[in-house]
Amino acid sequence: MHAPEPIAAPTPPAETTTPASATPTTAGTDPEPSATAPRRPHHHLSNPSSDPPRPSRRALLRLGALLAVLAAAAASMLLWDPTAVLAAASGPWRIPIALAAYGFGSMAFLPRPAMNAGMGLLFGSLWGVPLAVAGSAIGAAAAFVLGRSLGREALRPLVRGRVLTEIDRRLSEQGFRSVLLIRLFPGAPFQAGNFACAFSGVKFWPYLLATVIGVVPTTTAYVVAGASASSPTSPAFLISAGVIAAMCAFSAFSLWRARPRRSA
Repeated sequence: MHAPEPIAAPTPPAETTTPASATPTTAGTDPEPSATAPRRPHHHLSNPSSDPPRPSRRALLRLGALLAVLAAAAASMLLWDPTAVLAAASGPWRIPIALAAYGFGSMAFLPRPAMNAGMGLLFGSLWGVPLAVAGSAIGAAAAFVLGRSLGREALRPLVRGRVLTEIDRRLSEQGFRSVLLIRLFPGAPFQAGNFACAFSGVKFWPYLLATVIGVVPTTTAYVVAGASASSPTSPAFLISAGVIAAMCAFSAFSLWRARPRRSA
């Protein structure tokens, strides 16, 4: 019998070296970058998405045209007097000239109280109130069309910040109600309200209708005061003067309440 041959011991497998670029990763973790991989620079301050969009050259040209038109309208007041033009107008052209002068005067940033009092002085309370309301509507419509067509595209990207964004949102979503509140507030500048609405997303017809309704109280008070200015002791003048004083006091109180308060 032959002796059993000895069983050779198994040889251990050869160790393999894993390159640094093939280091295994666990699930859910990112692989560590190799020493030779280039690092990407971080651009926290130069992120283009955080910069506001710039208006185009065409939009800036339109904005310049709007400013030129408004400046020319304001400068023209040095060459002619609306009151003298209205006083010289007679016959069937008197009312159209009065409406045109009122609308142009509002574009030239003439104060509406003075124009309303002039309407009352020239036409009396009966005709002065509807003519002044119609003139306010003409001036508001002209300012809206000019501001929307020439200035909105350039100024729209500048509407940033919490306050401006909230004002724009309310004018866009609640156009009629927001414009009506602006017109009813005696201290709100009429021309500034026109262009603020034009630069926002409010629609034209709700804006115009709210303007016609909202200017009636203040317009009536000033027209009646102008119509009865020759008799300052008459009840009409005293009542209108009292209403004007109350509106001014309410505006001053509202501005005082809305002032920024200092923190303790």
